[in-house]
Amino acid sequence: MQLTETLNEGLKRGYTITMTAAELDAKVDAKLAEAQPEIEMKGFRKGKVPMPLLKKQFGPRLLGEAMQEAVDGAVQEHFEASGDRPAMQPKIEMKNGAEWKEGDDLIVDLSYDALPQIDEPDFSALSLERLVVEADESAIDEALKNLAQSAQNFGPKEGAAEDGDQVVIDFVGSIDGEPFEGGAGEDFPLTLGSGQFIPGFEEQLVGVTAGDARDVTVSFPQEYNAEHLAGKEAVFACTVKEVRAPEPMPIDDTLAARYGAESLDAFKDQIRERLQAEYGQASRALVKRSLLDELDKTVSFDLPASLVDAEAKQIAHQLWHDENRDVAPDDHSHGEIETTDEHRSLAERRVKLGLLLAEVGRKAEVEVTDAEMSQAVMAQARQYPGQERQFFEFIQKNPQMQQQLRAPIFEDKVVDAIIARASVTDKPVSKEELQEALKALEDDDS
Repeated sequence: MQLTETLNEGLKRGYTITMTAAELDAKVDAKLAEAQPEIEMKGFRKGKVPMPLLKKQFGPRLLGEAMQEAVDGAVQEHFEASGDRPAMQPKIEMKNGAEWKEGDDLIVDLSYDALPQIDEPDFSALSLERLVVEADESAIDEALKNLAQSAQNFGPKEGAAEDGDQVVIDFVGSIDGEPFEGGAGEDFPLTLGSGQFIPGFEEQLVGVTAGDARDVTVSFPQEYNAEHLAGKEAVFACTVKEVRAPEPMPIDDTLAARYGAESLDAFKDQIRERLQAEYGQASRALVKRSLLDELDKTVSFDLPASLVDAEAKQIAHQLWHDENRDVAPDDHSHGEIETTDEHRSLAERRVKLGLLLAEVGRKAEVEVTDAEMSQAVMAQARQYPGQERQFFEFIQKNPQMQQQLRAPIFEDKVVDAIIARASVTDKPVSKEELQEALKALEDDDS
């Protein structure tokens, strides 16, 4: 077998692999010799079938296997010897495929983009700023007030219903005078202004009193999830049985008990911990973005064109579907979407940072533990209540989904490792300043 280099430009590599007919024939003979003791054929005892007869019977099929094994072995041997790591699946083509016949040499073209050599920067020279917010009493009091509002009860009210009040109604909906399935309800508690019903419904009940009957006329949105109702005008005959006014719960031990706390003081401690965790997550997101921006500016190495092209196409595809939400994300019937300079610029950043973090993680032997993966799977499974078992089974059988769950965990662990080596300065700020910085980050990403 002979391997000849045909291309070595930047990260692009090309080789020709040649295996003579004699070498292929020898591989077939070796396979036949290995299998001969177990082969039975009419007229011969087990293991006594003559080699020429075996070769005539099984040779063509074994030749195909030998060719595949020879190519796979040659490619693997090349990567082990050269130290190259392909950026994507190598391209392997039979150079004489159309004209090849038994007895010819096997000639194969191998091409790929190699992963670049990445020199790890001096992370200790990086200067990062971390925004720090303390959960003060005013923030805790605001959270308590909102929770008390959410936990409010409704009590009987004399007079007309106002926005924020609750009305208990019976209703029957009809289209063109005919009732439709799912359009009726009894003793339904509806809070006016909650947006629980389709637009325009709740507004027409402002001003009703107990005992009133009122027809509410609305149009279902064009994108309504029930196709037989989408875009159609409906009339709901409503009977108001009761009007109730909100009664916010007092901020005391009773409110705390409603949320599972032993006392109001214990509840405040829980809120403080939750707020501190939220502030910490927001602050970390900002530090991570600053770190990635700094690495993007200071680190430079050649990028595999195949990876950049694939990432640019994926970005173009995703952005197209963001603008055409009526088309399923896995629907590719629209054909290939042309990539722009903006797509390629974003792709280059993602590929560069992805390769850098992967290399740093590889050298630091960063691993995602089974416990971390289990936690990620459970978090995803909660989005499918009642179908958790099916989701777990789906993940177990789908390596690609496992990788999608593992990748962000790995990235965060590498980012944390880099931040730990960088120079980080804490800057105390207000909650509002943190929120403004986070909003600016979200606006920049949109």
